Amino acid sequence: MDILNDIIMQAIASPWLYLVLFAVTIIDGFFPPIPSETVLVAAAAVAASSGDGNLLLLGLVGAIGAAIGDNIAFAIGRRLGTTRYAWMRRPRVAAAFAHAQTALDHRSATLILGARYIPVGRVAVNMSAGALGFPWRRFLPLSLIAGLSWSIFSLAIGLLAGAWIKDQPLLSAALGVVIALVIGFVIDRIAAARRRRESVAQLAG
Repeated sequence: MDILNDIIMQAIASPWLYLVLFAVTIIDGFFPPIPSETVLVAAAAVAASSGDGNLLLLGLVGAIGAAIGDNIAFAIGRRLGTTRYAWMRRPRVAAAFAHAQTALDHRSATLILGARYIPVGRVAVNMSAGALGFPWRRFLPLSLIAGLSWSIFSLAIGLLAGAWIKDQPLLSAALGVVIALVIGFVIDRIAAARRRRESVAQLAG
């Protein structure tokens, strides 16, 4: 355990951490399997537990990377549409695209800001926004606000875990990741239930 803690402490103090976080948050914007939340939450938890690391820089790097990734997804949607590749046509992803296409006209700001907290949802919404011709001049400031709020939220989870388990960076990082995964699962289930209700309402209407 002590050896692992020492390795984690070296990682949190390394400038490479910020480069890795930056890359992961960008890629996660258009490729959901990359776990940007867990990286940011774990880094914040370790920093809070140990007192090392720069939380402000972590948050800033995460926010900027997230916004860049979301804009890349927007650009991909603008160029390729939402059905070109097989993974885009999987039932869950296709349903998210369909929901996004319906909702963008009615509540674009709420949708873009809220989708940032749902890995598959944010890709679907942002690609749909690009594919449907949503104005980029409106999308850009929304993506910046979404990235910043998501980064602050992730930092808060990490800080909570780090404050709960002091001087144990490995355990605090693990706790932070578990909390983030649970919250993500709950948000995903709520969003799915809301989509089902809206689908039923549309069929009834």
